[in-house]
Amino acid sequence: MLRRILPNVQLRIPLACHIPRVTMSQYGPQFVEPVFKKETINALKESGEIERVAHVPIKAARNNDTCSVFHDDLVSKFTNYVMKQGQKRLARDLVEKGFENIKRLQLERYHLAESDEERAKIELNPRVMLQKAVENSRPLLQLTPIKRGGVRYQVPVPITEKRSYFLAMKWLLEACREKERTVHFPEKMAWEVLDAAANQGKVIKRKQELHRQCEANRAYAHYRWS
Repeated sequence: MLRRILPNVQLRIPLACHIPRVTMSQYGPQFVEPVFKKETINALKESGEIERVAHVPIKAARNNDTCSVFHDDLVSKFTNYVMKQGQKRLARDLVEKGFENIKRLQLERYHLAESDEERAKIELNPRVMLQKAVENSRPLLQLTPIKRGGVRYQVPVPITEKRSYFLAMKWLLEACREKERTVHFPEKMAWEVLDAAANQGKVIKRKQELHRQCEANRAYAHYRWS
C-alpha cells in the first residue's frame, strides 16, 4: 500500500536479529559409538565387554566409517592433508602414484640385495613404509609461549598423540613441497617417505632440532604449572 502511495521512497525494514540455536543430538546419552572394525570387535570379545554392550542402543555409523580391509585411517588422513581446494580425487591419485614410486624403489633395492637376510629386511608394502615414516617423524615435545613477569618464555610441554601425527604428516608434505618444482609430487613424496622411514632426511632433522630446543629450554619447564 505504501509502495503505491510513495513509489520513490525506499522503505527500511529492520532485519530480524539472528539468534544462534543450540542444535541437540538426535541420540540420547544412552547411545554408544558404533564399532565397525574387526580388530575392535575381537578386542571386545577377548575382554568380555561385548556381552555388556550387546543390548545397548548404538549410534548410526558415519559415511566415512568402513570395515574394509583396504582402508587405512593414516593413509586417508594423509590424503586429506595432500588435498587442496577440495580436489580429493587428484590428491588420491597423487598418493597412489607416490606409493607406486615407493614400491618401485624398494623392488630395485630388493633385487640388488646380495643375501636373503638383506632382502628380508626390505619392506615392499608402501603403506607400511608411510606408517613407519610417520611414526619416526612424530615429535614428543613442543614449545609453547607462556608469559611470566612481562617476559614470554618458550616452555617445553608434552604433545598430544593427535597433534604429533598432524605435525609428522605436515612436515612430510612441507619437505616434499620445498624440493624443486621440476620434480613431480609423487617422486618427492617417495623420497621423503623412504628417508623418514630410514630415520634420516629433513623431517627427522626437524624433529631432532625441536627436541634440542626443548632440551635447551628445560629450565623453563616449571612455568607450565605456575
